[in-house]
Amino acid sequence: MIEIEYQKSVVKLADNVYEPAEDSFLLADAVLQYAYDGMRIIEIGTGTGIVSAVIRANLNPEMIIATDINPYAARCAKGNGIDVIRTDLFKGIKRLPIFDLIIFNPPYLPTDDEKIEGWLNYAFDGGISGNDTVEDFLDNAGYYMSDDSSILMVTSSLADIKHIMNNMKDKDLCPEIVASTRYFFEEIVIIRATKKT
Repeated sequence: MIEIEYQKSVVKLADNVYEPAEDSFLLADAVLQYAYDGMRIIEIGTGTGIVSAVIRANLNPEMIIATDINPYAARCAKGNGIDVIRTDLFKGIKRLPIFDLIIFNPPYLPTDDEKIEGWLNYAFDGGISGNDTVEDFLDNAGYYMSDDSSILMVTSSLADIKHIMNNMKDKDLCPEIVASTRYFFEEIVIIRATKKT
């Protein structure tokens, strides 16, 4: 079985699960910059669980749970030691706990009628604009935040970053780009959003 080591963590990969790539590693690095011991953390769309695994390897959170809609990803993350709920975004969270940090690596690729076969499509398919899943996420994230909570989220220049940031502002969040890396065909950014005070 193939394993990836990153930031003191090790995760096993699995078929039908998004393999950690540049966006995953950029997000993990940003999390280590903004997370701290004692936090209550949720990772939405955990995939293999690499970001949560990095948190567990480097910090001592009060609580960390993850979600993923893909049953193969949920099984993979669980096998990598992550407490995971198989659900779509927040839908399987039965009560309204407050999290200090909400982490999200959404599907952000603009897509049309051509889809990837099977469950792996959920890791890539951001809808026509690339922001469909992000919109659903932002419609609900505020319910799980206090005034001191924050979001760390990945997106790409292939999606509409300005639109995402304006949507966050409309939902009383203050977004800022805190990390980025450029590739020949896109720029990947990490947006940190906090509650407006």
